Amino acid sequence: QVQLVESGGGLVQAGGSLRLSCAASGRTFTSYTMGWFRQAPGKEREFVAAITWSGGTTYYADSVKGRFTISRVNAKNTVYLQMNSLKPEDTAVYYCAAGKASYDSWGQGTQVTVSS
Repeated sequence: QVQLVESGGGLVQAGGSLRLSCAASGRTFTSYTMGWFRQAPGKEREFVAAITWSGGTTYYADSVKGRFTISRVNAKNTVYLQMNSLKPEDTAVYYCAAGKASYDSWGQGTQVTVSS
């Protein structure tokens, strides 16, 4: 497992942007697929985006496709989520996750609030 710490959340107006970061500890970071998930109040946690260990393949939920971009810098053990054109329905706690066959390491989350 790796230890994950998210940062970059905050309050933003609709249409604005935020960039989330997830710093990972551990020497095997480069072997993990990294993902972002979110959980809004009263809702289940949902997938947002993922990126393979090489950064060559990315996946997005339909609700964020074209607005969010996931990237990683393995030399910095960090994965990013650039969020543009934010909507009030993007309000949630955002979690970073790492894994191989499944996600088995999770961060504590960072709050993103989008005001209308």
